[in-house]
Amino acid sequence: MKTSPVVRRALALACLALAVGGSAETLTVVSWGGSYEQASRKAILEPFSRETGIEIRVEVYNGGLAQVRAQVETGNVYWDIVDLEMADAARGCDEGLLEYVDIDDLAPAPDGTPAAEDFFEGTVTDCGGGLLFYSTIYAYNADSFPGDKPSTIDDFFDLDRFPGRRGMRRAPQVNLEFALLADGVPVEEVYDTLGTAAGMSRAFRKLDTIKDDIVWWEAGAQPPQMLADREVVMSTAYNGRIFNAQIVENQPFVVIWDGQVLDSGTMGIVAETPNLEIARQFVRYATRSEVQAAVGRYISYSPARHSGTELISTHLATGVDMKQHMPTSPQNLKRVLYNDWEWWSDHADDVNERFSAWLAR
Repeated sequence: MKTSPVVRRALALACLALAVGGSAETLTVVSWGGSYEQASRKAILEPFSRETGIEIRVEVYNGGLAQVRAQVETGNVYWDIVDLEMADAARGCDEGLLEYVDIDDLAPAPDGTPAAEDFFEGTVTDCGGGLLFYSTIYAYNADSFPGDKPSTIDDFFDLDRFPGRRGMRRAPQVNLEFALLADGVPVEEVYDTLGTAAGMSRAFRKLDTIKDDIVWWEAGAQPPQMLADREVVMSTAYNGRIFNAQIVENQPFVVIWDGQVLDSGTMGIVAETPNLEIARQFVRYATRSEVQAAVGRYISYSPARHSGTELISTHLATGVDMKQHMPTSPQNLKRVLYNDWEWWSDHADDVNERFSAWLAR
């Protein structure tokens, strides 16, 4: 039986599309770059593509909702999935910038426990469940301190005992919390204190004490490089980035867990994406317990699900026991501040404005 010219042309175009693009379906996933992105590729993106045949295109950003908001408001949505900090996820969900995700549609735990019962408290919004826990800590290069060594969050602000430049993210989040902790505010009172005018001023006054010695960073890959180059003697950083530099690159870095700010991230689906159904398929895959645990074989970020935590094992390349490097391991939680993403979701605009004004002074 002969096929019509129209059908032959359609088949030819389909074959050409597959030859050029490698897949009839493509998702654009926005990530954070560096060692975290590489871990995500190996543990989530590439396995998902192999399982589904869907091509993943990766873009990199430095966080926030500005680009997501611009795409949704102009109707020009070209991102599908964005790896978000929890405060941004909650806010983006409230603003209608992200698609609703029913937690009951996500995969149950391996033992059948429903997803809603398996995710840790505080890792679920109306737009999905959490992906991973990560922590903002500070680290130092051991070669910079042959004698007395930093050991507490207070030491980060002590220029007399530990002179030298400090690296900090160019954002108020975590910096203000670290400042209050170093100024003597108990962990359980940090956000109540930040919620007052006097407490906010107190945090900025503490930052004033080291402002002239701060080198600002924006991308998570920068702190390890700054420490390696001796551009700074200590820097705030994401714990996984420092782990990678320590274990894979053999850098003499030391993590200070005292005062760590523990946070979680999630995969948000950009509102009005033309690829909604396969985006939902991706989120369901990425939030599976075993997939979250797989990330922990490449970088020290821990699952946002109870059942995933039980699956943490060793670093794939080196065989290092990953449990001791996870921010949620008991020995690292002695003085932890759990990031109040609801507080930041409510106050981000005002605090960002004040922080920008403080930077400009």
